[in-house]
Amino acid sequence: MDLRPLNMSKEEPASDKPKPNKFEWADEGVSTLVRVIILAWSAAILSLNYITIPGIPQRQIDPTFIASVFTGTLASFGVVPAKKKEEIGPKKDETPPKPQ
Repeated sequence: MDLRPLNMSKEEPASDKPKPNKFEWADEGVSTLVRVIILAWSAAILSLNYITIPGIPQRQIDPTFIASVFTGTLASFGVVPAKKKEEIGPKKDETPPKPQ
């Protein structure tokens, strides 16, 4: 004798596995595409600030905002600027530790 409850609905029972979202890949793709476009735009603006193109007058702009957009977009891809490594060994002002 089967003691399981009778399921009268036509719906399948819910499984423990979450269903994959069909639009997840598209959302990530659009997000990455937007970041790449912003990265290319800010790199182009920064480059044009220092490159002279014949026939087009060069305008000097303050690159601070564009540089912050550029570095922020790079950081969203996981790229961070390298910090200066300290020299190996004691600094000039420090004396080396004495052996005991």
